[in-house]
Order: sequence, then C-alpha cells, then structure tokens
Amino acid sequence: MSGRKVLALAWVVAILAAFAAARDMALIANKSSHLQEMAMPELIKICKGQVNRWPDGKPVSFVTRDPALPEMKLVLEKIYGVSKEQVKELIDAANHGRSDHPAIVVLDSDDAVVKKVEATPGAAGLVDVYSITGGVTVLRLGGKLPLEPGYALHGN
Repeated sequence: MSGRKVLALAWVVAILAAFAAARDMALIANKSSHLQEMAMPELIKICKGQVNRWPDGKPVSFVTRDPALPEMKLVLEKIYGVSKEQVKELIDAANHGRSDHPAIVVLDSDDAVVKKVEATPGAAGLVDVYSITGGVTVLRLGGKLPLEPGYALHGN
C-alpha cells in the first residue's frame, strides 16, 4: 500500500472513530419515580453525588458507565467538566461511607445500566439512546427529549 493510501485510510478511520464516540445520551429513571423532567444543573449535582435524596425522600443513586471511556466523552465534557482522573476521585468521594447505597454506580455496559436503574427505586442513569427499554422512564432534560433539536446531551 502506498503512503497516500495509508494516510487516506487513517483519515477515514479517525473520522469514523469520532462519529462512533459522539453518541446521543438519554437520562432515564426507575419507573416508580414520579420524575418526568430534570434541569441540567440538577443533573450535574446528581452526577457529582451532591444530591442525597429525591423530593419524595427516596435515596438517589446515579448509574452510569465509566465517564473516562471514549464513548462517554460527551458526559465527561458536558456534565463533569473535569479530567478523567478528577471524575474518578469525585465518584470515590461521593461513595465514601455509602457502601449500602452508593451515590454513583459505575457499570460496564449500557444494558447493565438500564437493568440496574429498572431494578433500583430512586435510581437514575445515563445511557445511549439506543439502549432504552420499556422498563425505564426517559426523562426530559431541560424540557427536551433525546433526539429533539436542542437536547443538551446530543452527541454531535
């Protein structure tokens, strides 16, 4: 293969990787929750473990994939706004002393996040929009649902 072809192939791979990492995220909640909507500042506080209870008194659990993963770049930038290392420290601090009901639960897949939110009263989570099932409620974020123009966690 010539140098020009290798360079072109590398360019195509880089573009495809950027599009693959740019996912639309959905904010989901346990079906028993009476939540229908959340404001971005409230979501940020929940993601950082700064909110312990919902307005109805249930403990808050935020369920997510590791924000340091490439496919979670959008969450890292728009929610946390800090480095991958700082997010890990933030999660550890939020969960300190809460082994029975962690503030932030980090799982390996979107499917695992959906199942955990579905099974945990008071849980909310962020997943790829294509992982949503009927077992969870999709919340509006800032008045918008995923895939609507102006949605805050749109990947592109």
